Amino acid sequence: MASLIDCPHCGKRPREEFTTLGSAVTRPSPSADSETWTDYVYLRDNPRGMHDEFWHHADGCRRWIVVSRNTFTHEFGGTRDAAGIAPMISPTEKTSQK
Repeated sequence: MASLIDCPHCGKRPREEFTTLGSAVTRPSPSADSETWTDYVYLRDNPRGMHDEFWHHADGCRRWIVVSRNTFTHEFGGTRDAAGIAPMISPTEKTSQK
């Protein structure tokens, strides 16, 4: 059986309709110091268990959502809309993720 993600806008949809950006970490402000930016860009936790990630419903509503996923079992937990906390990426990056 295919993995299903419960999109808050479209309902349960196959995982193949989505692309992932990775950890749902808060982006530093543009005025943050270089050490903060270095940590944000290069240092990531590698959690075991439930973890929030940004996912894009590329073949559906085209909205960003936050998905809780178990990094050990790959089971999906809850989802929520990422409005207001969605990652800031350029239109070029959005196109290249298709």
